[in-house]
Amino acid sequence: MATTHTTKTLIIGAGPAGYTAAIYAARANMKPILVQGMQPGGQLTITSDVENYPGFADAVQGPWLMEQMSAQAERVGTQNIFDTIASVDFSKRPFVCKADSGDVFIADTVIIATGAQARWLGLDSEKKFQGFGVSGCATCDGFFFKNKEIAVVGGGNTAMEEALYLTHHASKVTLIHRRDSFRGEKIMQDRVMNHPKITVVWDSVVEEIVGDETPVLSVTGVRIRNVKTNAETTLPISGLFTAIGHDPATKIFKGQVDCDAEGYILTKPDSTATNIEGVYAAGDVKDKIFRQAVTAAGMGCMAALEAEKFLAALEDSAHVLKAAS
Repeated sequence: MATTHTTKTLIIGAGPAGYTAAIYAARANMKPILVQGMQPGGQLTITSDVENYPGFADAVQGPWLMEQMSAQAERVGTQNIFDTIASVDFSKRPFVCKADSGDVFIADTVIIATGAQARWLGLDSEKKFQGFGVSGCATCDGFFFKNKEIAVVGGGNTAMEEALYLTHHASKVTLIHRRDSFRGEKIMQDRVMNHPKITVVWDSVVEEIVGDETPVLSVTGVRIRNVKTNAETTLPISGLFTAIGHDPATKIFKGQVDCDAEGYILTKPDSTATNIEGVYAAGDVKDKIFRQAVTAAGMGCMAALEAEKFLAALEDSAHVLKAAS
């Protein structure tokens, strides 16, 4: 039977941004409700070793880190609900959000932390080796491929930026592009073409990622096909990075909050506030530049503090009106 939930702060999404927002909101006695969505923990649930999150001298597992954040949020007073928000109405306050289960959430403020997903190639072998040599984030995982040969798939600015970044770690970077020219900025093209560690394979697509299963899953190569000749070759590599873009999880918010041409939510400068008063966005759902767990967590903190300040201002106004009457 459907239930109606009422809260000062509803948090939609359960990654570093959502959990951190929940921790701060709960500690401010806002009694937040967090609706976790389809993938509690976000992209970190498919990240094996996390070495760049502050506070851990040794690498930690991404899923474990998210479990700890979830437990911390619950311990300080967050109500975690496993459900998915299907529609929102931000036309008036309190805001009304409906879930797949039929439950209704009525909230004075909403923090959107639904994140973004890397676009994948859609190969079974790609899914098999995700977190074991296949990655969608060079900044996150490049360190693990020090002095190894790796490949990047893509032909836009993101792919070229990833390839250039990875040259700081890898001994060789092969950039695989399905066309015969890049789509990115000319200055980026020049840097890539003139870099001694980068080789470009044109007119080619990835057909399969190959690797070993014992003693642990690991990538050993990638089978590529030339789209003009259909000739296939296997490139020996230790890691493959897909850089064909990200998709922010903002479908249900379009028409409700302002988004850019790519679907990322727009916020005010130095703020997580959207164009709707009382609605905030944090993490990869609004950040297409850094896309790091630590920056997402920081924005989650900002969103909770801004929501708290907004609610306090409303309460002060209500007290003034009450006194005047």
